[in-house]
Amino acid sequence: MRGEWWKNGLQLNLRIEPIGLVLAVIYAFACWGARKLSLDQFYLPAGIRVAALLLCPPRLWPYLFLGEYAYFAQMRYPMIDKYGLTWVILASVSLMPTVAMIVRLHRRVVAATTQAWLLSVGAASAVAVTSLNLVLMHLLWPTPDVPLLTGAARYIVGDFIGILTVVPLALLWASRRTELTWTGRFLTPSIAALALMILTGMASVLIPAESATVKTSLQLLMALPAIALTCLLGWRGAAIAVPSLNLIIGLTTPKPYPLAFDPTTFTTQMVMAIASIALLLFGSRITHFYHHYRIRDDGEKNALKLARNSHIASEKSLRERALHLRKLGDGIEISLKEVVNWLKSQGHHEIASGLLNTATVHSQQFRTQASMVYPTALDQLGLYVALHAGGVRESWDQSNRVSRPRLEGDPCMLSTGLQLAAYRALIDAVSLLLEHEFGQVMVRARCGGRASQRGILVVVALLDSAQPLSDTTVALVNEHLAGLPLAYGGVVQCRRNRIRMLLVETPTHSSNRAAHCDSADSRTSDFGNSRALT
Repeated sequence: MRGEWWKNGLQLNLRIEPIGLVLAVIYAFACWGARKLSLDQFYLPAGIRVAALLLCPPRLWPYLFLGEYAYFAQMRYPMIDKYGLTWVILASVSLMPTVAMIVRLHRRVVAATTQAWLLSVGAASAVAVTSLNLVLMHLLWPTPDVPLLTGAARYIVGDFIGILTVVPLALLWASRRTELTWTGRFLTPSIAALALMILTGMASVLIPAESATVKTSLQLLMALPAIALTCLLGWRGAAIAVPSLNLIIGLTTPKPYPLAFDPTTFTTQMVMAIASIALLLFGSRITHFYHHYRIRDDGEKNALKLARNSHIASEKSLRERALHLRKLGDGIEISLKEVVNWLKSQGHHEIASGLLNTATVHSQQFRTQASMVYPTALDQLGLYVALHAGGVRESWDQSNRVSRPRLEGDPCMLSTGLQLAAYRALIDAVSLLLEHEFGQVMVRARCGGRASQRGILVVVALLDSAQPLSDTTVALVNEHLAGLPLAYGGVVQCRRNRIRMLLVETPTHSSNRAAHCDSADSRTSDFGNSRALT
């Protein structure tokens, strides 16, 4: 019965994980080794405590508590006679739960904010731990020998610097799979900055103790490589530079006895603590805006890719429709020929001749319109042949306003999608000028490649250079013609009397179609040299 638990007793299931015991041992030894390298103003165990709580899941925190208590037991057991058993127990068991509660409260905002939350964790942990230590000292020590204000400043700065030395490296390690890979672009500046900081730190050690000003100046100079690394790499640069900066200064500080205090270096460390805060905030903002830029850039690239794919899918649909229309035309011609032959066999030669002439004219017009739905000649013979032999050329000739196109370069080096985009953009530009402008129209195109790009430059212009394009035409060009060139990384420009369109692609996006194109008369040229077309 639930109400009789006090009679039957309670059953507790205690599960001990071997990995937890190993974690406790590793944590205890890490704190012990870090304390050997620490000062009051540079206390590394505080950083190890926070880093362990951040890296380990909450289910393993009890083992961290166990490791902390084991570390304090071996360190403070000899202090019982001097400071009392009450202080040893309370001062040992209260620190880790306090910091764990602070980390637990910050875990809710870790995933939703930038890495600047680390400063809040560090400052809160340093203030809480220092406050507990000083309060217990003054309450439980027989004769407290640590001044309250001086000790608070020293311990808070020491814990905070220790946290900024260990935790950024731990977070950098934890995010190694989610961040970008460490390529030469990241390794080279990191190694260079670390080398400069180490050399400057070694030089400050060699300075005599009498030259404190020179030593301080050299220590402050180490901030310059740290700033440069933060500017280059953002949060990752700050996560490398700030711990390295604090570690070099802390390890090069004289240690006449364990947990010693050096007032000269303490001033420098306070300056570096402020600089570390600024670098972490600055690096965090750089990374934050870089991620937003990368997301937006990826979105733009995906949008352009979708636009290209949509255009290609639309062209495939038009191609199928054009082939179907051609089959229908062939079937109609065959049927008409059978009718004409039957009429001739019945002696109606005049009717048969008239029907044949009419059918020939309409068949030619039907094929012209079918070729304008989709230029099938472009698939095998390239863009230029499609412009010369297709129905578009006949439509231009009938207007008596379009001069013979000047086409240069080899379009077969371009992908089919890019050629189709150039084809649609070119005929749309000519149609706009024929509908909204007066006078003759000239068409020029140049295919070529430069560096890692291939493309085509198209110019559709009025023959009269003194006649500028109207505002209506310019507005229609920007509204209807900018889409396709933009999808292929190009631009559309209206300059005085002409429309200039550039469509480009990388060679990996273009297919090798030279074997399928009959372009013996074409000449490859550089599309970047556009003066000949303008």
